[in-house]
Amino acid sequence: MKGNELKKIAFTGHRVLSGSDSLQARQLLDEVLTELIKKGAVDFYCGGALGWDTVCANMVLYQKKRRAPQIRLHMVLPCPPEEQSARWSEEDRRLYYMILENSDDVEIISDTYTDGCMKKRNAKLIEYADCCVCYYDGRSIRSGTYQTVNMAKEKGISIINIYDMAQE
Repeated sequence: MKGNELKKIAFTGHRVLSGSDSLQARQLLDEVLTELIKKGAVDFYCGGALGWDTVCANMVLYQKKRRAPQIRLHMVLPCPPEEQSARWSEEDRRLYYMILENSDDVEIISDTYTDGCMKKRNAKLIEYADCCVCYYDGRSIRSGTYQTVNMAKEKGISIINIYDMAQE
């Protein structure tokens, strides 16, 4: 992990985390965020999707409340919240709106859901970032996570893959 130049962190990852992988990923994420914050990370950008995005947003809010009040959670949404969460369970929507309510700001990329709004959101996340913290298994080459990790590689920013760390 590079030091002081990592002030802005973007998240990307799979929507499904299972069982013990989920617990280990959360523990590793907590450790990575603690280290990044110690090194000066302040701004955290999250896309608001189910799965990894939700885990990361919650962890940033936890860190902000318990350890690092100076950090900021920025939600970068592909479309309006009611459209993004339209097919989610009531519990997932409740958690999503709690995250939005407690974030420092919310940016909406498109006025309505479109075929390209997710990719535009992912590009915006990487545009803002000095570092990408991801949960990417390396196999899902048609996913938004794959595309976002590749955008981060093309930009030349640091990538911290929690999935890889969990395999060590």
